[in-house]
Amino acid sequence: MQRHLSLLALFVFVVAGCGGEDPQTSGTTSGDAASPTEFSVTFAAQAVNPGEEGTRCIEKRLTNKEAMYVNQIRNTLNSGSHHLIVYRTTTTEEKLTPFDCQPFTNLLKPESGIPLMITQTKDDLLELPEGVGFSMDPGQMVRLEMHYINPTSSLIEVKATSTFYKMPESEFKYEADFAMFANTAIDIPPLSQVTTDPLFLTLPPQLETAKFFAFTGHVHEMGTSFKISTATTKDGPDTVIYDPQGFVWSEPPTEYFNPPIELPAGGGFRFQCTWNNTTPEPKTFGESAKNEMCLFYSYYYPAKGPVSCAYTDKLNGGTSFCCPGSDICALLP
Repeated sequence: MQRHLSLLALFVFVVAGCGGEDPQTSGTTSGDAASPTEFSVTFAAQAVNPGEEGTRCIEKRLTNKEAMYVNQIRNTLNSGSHHLIVYRTTTTEEKLTPFDCQPFTNLLKPESGIPLMITQTKDDLLELPEGVGFSMDPGQMVRLEMHYINPTSSLIEVKATSTFYKMPESEFKYEADFAMFANTAIDIPPLSQVTTDPLFLTLPPQLETAKFFAFTGHVHEMGTSFKISTATTKDGPDTVIYDPQGFVWSEPPTEYFNPPIELPAGGGFRFQCTWNNTTPEPKTFGESAKNEMCLFYSYYYPAKGPVSCAYTDKLNGGTSFCCPGSDICALLP
């Protein structure tokens, strides 16, 4: 059971990145030199050998001397980087040398830290709604969690930078947070095209008052489309909110909503993925870039803590669960 559940853990999916030299932090001033408005952390370039894949982290303190609110985060990746996850953490000691890490380690441990942003595109700007921000302590510790892969026959370099943009304290009204929804029941035969049946996941009680303002679909390289709908009940009717035309798995767009999306008790999201498996090997759910995924992540306010909901066909003939909140969560790594 433990082996199957580790594959279920949507919290361990592939993330962008690298490892390498000591990362750098900086504060960039705008206007008054004594009042920085931008704070950056860089995961410096590292050489990655042909065929190499891995996930590594750094933990670094921002240079903000006072508590602040952040309403924009920009992540930049170079080619070879796959995904990047940025966390706000409660650790106290920097770890500048990249270390092996488990993706989404803190998703079930908000007391240790929460994910702030996931990036797959090369230049990704997360813009929070007016009055919404992430709170940051003085000298806030952040973790950059990188997944890197080199599918080529040559040595490549991968790197990433995350920049936090301070908002005026007087404008802050609501704390933002993160939620993810996944279908782990993936079985794609060799040389075949497959579309999952639409999967409905009900919002957990803590998200019944949430205002969702951004969504991003996520599949791996065999993915050709991603569709998300809202429904006020399990039986619908549905309203499509995410179905990008010309969907490209490596550059999935983030769709923003103003006003944000709200759902009543019993409501939720219905979503499905399509893949074209051009290989002679079957594809199933897994954290490696060589496996596949069908999940989307979203941003919401007011904050109720990071939440992840998933469907698995490995337990009880098929079951859905949300973490935190389910007994299944205790079985996950």
